Order: sequence, then structure tokens, then C-alpha cells
Amino acid sequence: QVQLVESGGGWVQAGGSLRVSCAASGSTFSSYTMGWFRQAPGKERVFVAAITASGGLLYYTDGVKGRFTISRDNAKATMYLQMNSLKPEDTAVYYCAVKGRKAGSIYSLSNYNAWGQGTQVTVSS
Repeated sequence: QVQLVESGGGWVQAGGSLRVSCAASGSTFSSYTMGWFRQAPGKERVFVAAITASGGLLYYTDGVKGRFTISRDNAKATMYLQMNSLKPEDTAVYYCAVKGRKAGSIYSLSNYNAWGQGTQVTVSS
């Protein structure tokens, strides 16, 4: 079972940048597709971005394309989400997750079976 720990959240003004990280331990990090999700107050947790095991394929929700970049360093067992041009609507708790090995949509929360504790990102206007 893989354990995930997010870090790097914080407060930033609109238009600013933040990078959040997800450190993994306990399993073979490089074998897994990984994803970032976020949950705003009073809303459901939703997909933000995902990256395949080798890093060769990247996926983004439409609202972050061109602003966010997902990446991973398998040697460090760490995944990143670089967030630029942040908007107040990006305010949420950001979670990293491991996608299960079964076939299923990379965009669906239900296909991820290990989660970090989350890191708060707050963007002020």
C-alpha cells in the first residue's frame, strides 16, 4: 500500500503561482498512474490532472489547461503540480491519489484507491 503526503499549499494573490508536491512511500511509485484532485468548500472533490507511470501522458481538466502543469520524478517518488496564473476559483484543498490498476477512466475519482491528506491552496482576489 502506498502512502502519500502533500505539501506546498498556501496563500497567494490572484495571478500568482504555487507548486504543490506529493511524496509517496511504501510501494513502487513508478508503477502507478497518479492524479491530482481538489475540493472546494461545500463542493465535491473533482479531477484536476493526472500523469501516467512513465510521465508520458498528461491529462487536465479544461479549467486548468495552460495554467497548471503536472509532473513527476520517479527517482524521488514525488509528483508535482505547478500552478500559475491562479484564480480565486482555484481555492480548494488539493489531494494527490494513486490510480488503481484496473481499467477505468483516469478522470473518475472512484478509480483512485489511495489518497493523501490534502493541502490547502487559497487564492485571494
